[in-house]
Amino acid sequence: MAMAQVMTPLGAVWLAADEEGLCGLWFEGSRHAPRTLPGGRGGADAIEAARRWLAVYFSGRRPDFTPPLHLTGTAFQRAVWRRLLAIPYGTTATYGALAADLAQERGPAKLSAQALGGAVGRNPVSLIVPCHRVVGASGSLTGYAGGLERKAALLRLEGFDMARFHFPKPRKK
Repeated sequence: MAMAQVMTPLGAVWLAADEEGLCGLWFEGSRHAPRTLPGGRGGADAIEAARRWLAVYFSGRRPDFTPPLHLTGTAFQRAVWRRLLAIPYGTTATYGALAADLAQERGPAKLSAQALGGAVGRNPVSLIVPCHRVVGASGSLTGYAGGLERKAALLRLEGFDMARFHFPKPRKK
């Protein structure tokens, strides 16, 4: 397993890869950063590809390649992450729309946006698997393990007019 830390305009990012590809990318201090990583060897090429991807992305350009990925999770999580990879740069999708789309593919009559949100939150390769592009139906910037301020900054970087989005209201205790 190869690991590296990369500094970005939004803070330190950790990368982890094995011989199959990038299996982790998270901001330092992210809510779902792994406590342990899968074993394995290799990964230097995937780490280098991820570094190049990050350099292009944070320069404000759309990367025209995807580093090799090795996404491990449940079948449901992997299906959700494939959906995230299909959200184009500069666009967003709602949790509800993604849940409805996935439910139609998988067969259940209905799939809750909350169940989908749980899988989105467990995305092991943030940024490249663009979970930051998933928003609430009302435009709420909910659910980003790297923090909502980072989510907003990533959307701004992709050219979004942030007037259509808002931070969720704090919950009463």
